[in-house]
Amino acid sequence: MIDAYLDALATEIRLAVDQGRLVEATSVFFGGGTPSLVPAARLTAVLALIPLARGAEVTVECNPDTVDDALMAAYRQGGVTRISMGVQSLDPAVLAGLGRTHTPANVAPAVRAVQRAGFGTFNLDLIYGVAGETLAAWQATLGGLLELGPPHVSAYALTVEPGTPLAGQPERHPDPDLQADMYLAAVDALGASGLDCYEISNFARPGHECRHNLLYWSQGDYLGLGAAAHSHRQGRRWWNLRTPERYIQAVTAGLPTEAAGEELDGPTRTTERLTLALRTREGVPSGALSDLPVLLDEGLIRLESSSGRAVLTPRGRLLANEVALRLR
Repeated sequence: MIDAYLDALATEIRLAVDQGRLVEATSVFFGGGTPSLVPAARLTAVLALIPLARGAEVTVECNPDTVDDALMAAYRQGGVTRISMGVQSLDPAVLAGLGRTHTPANVAPAVRAVQRAGFGTFNLDLIYGVAGETLAAWQATLGGLLELGPPHVSAYALTVEPGTPLAGQPERHPDPDLQADMYLAAVDALGASGLDCYEISNFARPGHECRHNLLYWSQGDYLGLGAAAHSHRQGRRWWNLRTPERYIQAVTAGLPTEAAGEELDGPTRTTERLTLALRTREGVPSGALSDLPVLLDEGLIRLESSSGRAVLTPRGRLLANEVALRLR
């Protein structure tokens, strides 16, 4: 289905450009699934259809076992500026539990290929809290990953989503207390290596923050292209048909690809903007939180001396949803 899907994607991009909905993208993110399975020439041909602003950030998600020197060189030549690699773990048992196709031995050669190609920045993704994973195993993964010198690391707690196979296997569900310990271990290890926590699950050296994600977290406007892609523009959010088959059929027939959408009223936009900002190192205005003295006393937030903004502490990040309930 790859060729048919990419042909449909190219058609949707051309239409967005012709209609003036896609003008000088400041960032592009090829994500969802494994874009690096697509032949590099086809992926960069799609990128070539997108009008880019000067200095735009262009990220492609990759699995370690799809990365080699030839692929990275083709991406660099084709205009990609950033790689986001789904490492997930350096423990074979954890990778098996996640159903990943790569092994820990794939990771270091893949990172070296990214570095040899001359990418100025890249990200390594991790997941913690898989059934059977111990705190010691997680700390070993962190240590091994940091030896590779990544300028950006994303560390996500395994989450049970309704309707997934994992949801029906309670014996494999993560232990939230252990996940909390794992998160704090990540904060310590990554911070000690110069990777600052600029969003709850994201850590970067100065200047290596993901600009595309920063736009999401600041409630900016973005255009999603392809199956299941989400978009936002000035308070309206919408999403494309979910399955590739239906998406291809709609594009081929000249029908709209939008599946549904919603209009966000003023109060909803304000709450969402503050909730997103609370997750970042910039935090929120202190006046946006009720029960401020209690939150300070419990060590969930701290006040920045220079700006007076309220910022989550590491303990507060563990209870971010509880703190968000105090937004007003």
